Amino acid sequence: MSELALETDRARTLVEDVMATIRQRIAARNLTPGARLPSIRAFAKSMQVSKSTVVEAYERLAAEGAIRSRPGSGFYAAGSLAPLSLAEIGPRLDRAVDPLWISRQSLDAGDDILKPGCGWLPAAWMPQAGLRRALRTVARADDVALADYGTPLGLPPLRQLLARRMAGHGIEAFPEQIMLTESGTQAIDLMCRFLIEPGDTVLVDDPCYFNFHALLRAHRAKVVSVPYTPSGPDIDLFAHALAEHRPRLYITNSAIHNPTGAILSPVTAHRLLKLADQSDLTIVEDDIFADFEHAPAPRLAAFDGLSRVVHIGSFSKTLSASVRCGFIAAPRDWIEPLTDLKIATTFGGGRLAAELVLTLLKDGSYRKHMDLLRARLARAMGETSTRLKAIGITPWIDQPAGLFLWCSLPDGVDAAEVARHALADAVVLAPGNAFSLSRTASRFLRFNVAQCADERIFKVLDAAMAR
Repeated sequence: MSELALETDRARTLVEDVMATIRQRIAARNLTPGARLPSIRAFAKSMQVSKSTVVEAYERLAAEGAIRSRPGSGFYAAGSLAPLSLAEIGPRLDRAVDPLWISRQSLDAGDDILKPGCGWLPAAWMPQAGLRRALRTVARADDVALADYGTPLGLPPLRQLLARRMAGHGIEAFPEQIMLTESGTQAIDLMCRFLIEPGDTVLVDDPCYFNFHALLRAHRAKVVSVPYTPSGPDIDLFAHALAEHRPRLYITNSAIHNPTGAILSPVTAHRLLKLADQSDLTIVEDDIFADFEHAPAPRLAAFDGLSRVVHIGSFSKTLSASVRCGFIAAPRDWIEPLTDLKIATTFGGGRLAAELVLTLLKDGSYRKHMDLLRARLARAMGETSTRLKAIGITPWIDQPAGLFLWCSLPDGVDAAEVARHALADAVVLAPGNAFSLSRTASRFLRFNVAQCADERIFKVLDAAMAR
């Protein structure tokens, strides 16, 4: 290619970069309708490009209708907002490590697609017989249970049972402090609506469950991450983040951490709560993997007494992803405004799902199911770990409880590249940088051991790493 052609390509790329930056600011609502764009001189300086590059980018955006020119005044964002696009908020990501893309691949996958990167159990591992029996029981309920809205807080007998279950983890929560939700995700969404405004800072772990990133992006929060260790967040760096960013909220997994499988230590939990008290920080403790643990782990809500810690959970991972039932345990004086918010956003609760969960928890089938499931997962954890080690993939924690193995690849192997090659062979993986806000986990993959029984997964992995 001639030097002139190369120079033309570089100029075209710079113009496209400027256009992409403006589109991203509009999508993120940083530029609202009628807002004035930076001057050509100022924007050229901030982007480190020539003024002619910015002029061309602005002219092309004006031709598209994204912005408009006012002679003698400058350029302004167009008068109507485009629909919210989560993919456009935040840095542009390679779709192989885009959290939303990974979720779509896993959810859309047919029966012929292998999903070691997904975050749920195979349908065959769920308590099918118990579910069918509970469905028959619920089908005989009265007309109100079958056809009416649930109460705002949710089914009282289920909330009473949840209070007793939490007491087993040292959490003192009265039924009046517990509100049922459609899922754990909805519980976090409600807490974000309740506690933060656009632009507020929220702390997350690095790595953390990748849908936290997507959900906080939807709330237009500023997300700051803190490195996670085998005993919890790095406390020194956590303290530094509190001092520098003054976050409103911290969202984390208690008990079994997603994706690492780590367990919060009592020492780290106490230091974390002390820092939270000093900084007026609210903590949302996502405990959806509680029933997978082999031995009780510390709960922040137990140490804190539901003062500044909100405890949430659901049954999607253990009973059925189709039965949408979660819960929030929160400070007493938060329950009334949270209930108003729930009514405003979903009106009534899912009574049928709550009745079904209550039936399964009461008849003893859930306890038996979980005893068998923990044993089955332990076997799968050992088998998957052995197979991964045989092809050069190393678990970060050996034999953790739960579903997940957080693993490092050999030096020089990029997880996103491995994921691309594996997808071509009908295997959906979860690359590390999808979980890492700092983008420092390019050598990591998260494996769901319950989804790793097929030998083809390891053959595809071995071949993908070789490429």
